[in-house]
Amino acid sequence: MTAIVPESRSVTPAPPPYEGAARPGADVPARPAARAARGYARACAARSSVELRAFFRNKQSLVFTLLFPVILLVVFGAIFEGKVEGTDTDFRQVFMAGVIAAGVMSTAFSGLAINVAIERDSGTIRRLALTPMPKSAYFVGKLVRVVVTTVLETVLLIGIAVAAFGLPLPQTAERWSTLVWCLALGTAACALAGTAYSALIPNSRSAAAVVTPVFMVLQFISGVFYPFDKLPLWMQNTAALFPVKWLAQGFRSVFLPDSFTVVEPAGSWELGRIALVLALWAVGGLIATGLTFGWRGPRVR
Repeated sequence: MTAIVPESRSVTPAPPPYEGAARPGADVPARPAARAARGYARACAARSSVELRAFFRNKQSLVFTLLFPVILLVVFGAIFEGKVEGTDTDFRQVFMAGVIAAGVMSTAFSGLAINVAIERDSGTIRRLALTPMPKSAYFVGKLVRVVVTTVLETVLLIGIAVAAFGLPLPQTAERWSTLVWCLALGTAACALAGTAYSALIPNSRSAAAVVTPVFMVLQFISGVFYPFDKLPLWMQNTAALFPVKWLAQGFRSVFLPDSFTVVEPAGSWELGRIALVLALWAVGGLIATGLTFGWRGPRVR
């Protein structure tokens, strides 16, 4: 008997389905990324909301951080009078330009440094670091808080200075632009410096005692309460190392006439140098924060 061998046939493999066309689910890898981005945005928004509610519900924060510069403006604005020697500029206008810079430092440096120190010492930062919340969302929340409170402080101070003491508003688009970038760079520089400085605060009880002297001394040597050119040379040189002096000078360029530059140390507003110094402080503060920021205080287990 002869065995019957089945005829072999060549089988052409079928083309893969959807060849040359978009495959169902081809965008699946992008969907987790989109969900992650939406989740991160929600985390940042939630943390920012918590920060703002906590700030405005804390009477101590409102008085020390937000209202203290306003009190200074009203009290000293009612005391000072006369022209700055060598100019036709009212001394109160010089002081008001300076106190706006002090307001930025109050919200972005002092308030933030004290708040971070308190949260670190109480274990709040440590608990947040252990949650699924991205750690960077904590800093985004602080940034939103600082930006909102700084803008509110600045608008409040300018409004009072204009309404009660006749501070002239900027008359040109260039000066308004200078106000915006000075405020933005000054806020960034002070906030990052404050976050880095919080590493030097040992505990929550000493936070105000460690921060307030720095805040007050820098105001006095940076030309906030007194014309900068009248300060001793060593004070001027010391103040030039810190952002408040440059921030106050930037605001003077916004609100005071150009004729006032005759009493500025350099004889001009030095806007380019102001931008450079504030930017360098922002970059330096960011680096220092990355190197020194701790998520757990010494008493937190």
